[in-house]
Amino acid sequence: MSRSSRWRLAALCAAASLALSGCVSFAEQPPPPSWTTQPELQPETGPDNGGGSNGPSGGSGSGGGGPNPPPASIPPPQGCKDFNPAVIGTCMDSLVAVAPFPNSDPPAGLVGERKSGNVMQVRAGSDPVKVTSIPVDSSTDGGLIGLALSPSYGEDQLVYAYITTATDNRIVRFTAGDSPKPVLTGIPRGTTGNRGSLLLDRTGSLLLATGNAGNPALAADPKSLAGKLLRIDTQGKPAQGNPDPGSAVIASGFTAPAGICIGIDGRPWVTNREPDRDAIYRIDPGKPLANPAWNWPDKPGVAGCIVSPTVLMVATSTAGNLQNLPLNPEGVVTGKPTVSLDAKDGFGRLGGMAVLDPTLALAGTTNKDGGTPISSDDRAVLIAINPSAAGGSKD
Repeated sequence: MSRSSRWRLAALCAAASLALSGCVSFAEQPPPPSWTTQPELQPETGPDNGGGSNGPSGGSGSGGGGPNPPPASIPPPQGCKDFNPAVIGTCMDSLVAVAPFPNSDPPAGLVGERKSGNVMQVRAGSDPVKVTSIPVDSSTDGGLIGLALSPSYGEDQLVYAYITTATDNRIVRFTAGDSPKPVLTGIPRGTTGNRGSLLLDRTGSLLLATGNAGNPALAADPKSLAGKLLRIDTQGKPAQGNPDPGSAVIASGFTAPAGICIGIDGRPWVTNREPDRDAIYRIDPGKPLANPAWNWPDKPGVAGCIVSPTVLMVATSTAGNLQNLPLNPEGVVTGKPTVSLDAKDGFGRLGGMAVLDPTLALAGTTNKDGGTPISSDDRAVLIAINPSAAGGSKD
């Protein structure tokens, strides 16, 4: 077993004394090719039906979580040095955008600082390295708010970012050391409602959830790009297979979306912060936005999300925990969420979250954006994808 594989197994098994304990052993795999800063990558695909970890989840309560040991066994950080094995990057700022390098070993990826526009490369066992800095306007709730790798990143090394400027919200693309180039511009910005999320779907198209720029009428306006879920190609045009071939819009009616994830059936889910509640929607492209799959009247600040065959995991950046919703084989939420990575058991406020491999997700913390940061914040962290984690009780 390679050194990095041993590290991965140790991290996944670190929480063995928790309520949902029991580590699994993984079959010996051939040594991976040498990891470089520019690995060959594929579009994100969610965990397959047999791929979820049966290992432990982070946190001392029931529910899914990260590959972190019980808090009592972890020494406190010393400056930027964090002793939690789930932490792979430290001393950054408000990480609401993440783009894992799929199946990287050791785990690695890109994270984006909302306020500075810095894009950082993180890798287990190494210090974060700045890839580039994108000019952004973070005076509102916007800034650098989404990252996604090109579907042919291994050849073109392109990265896509969703950002706020002084005049609009837009998608740009860049390579390391190059100036960002516009891909899709003119998305309305406002004093609020600039949140959004960016993700590559399984076809290689870009999914972009946009806020309503503080104007609910824009979300209902078919001519506006605000408050929408867009599906575009890498040139910013409507993607092939959209319900309306001439339109990038596949869903409307969002207020302040903060996360997109792909279900086992390929359908997108979108988290949304609304005036009177937080919610998550299962999207049926081209059809009106249905009732949410779940909503939270207490508004925990829903952010990134992950879907496994049996659990929908939603990160929160106000409550600072994971909400784990049980799913049936049809992908329907069947009960109340259980909570994990809460309080001292977790990492504080969580922002972006995306699949790294069938057992792990990469997430960023946002403790420097209204939370209570520790010396190593903000951090890039690994969270175990555990499909057996959520029991839930039916309403």
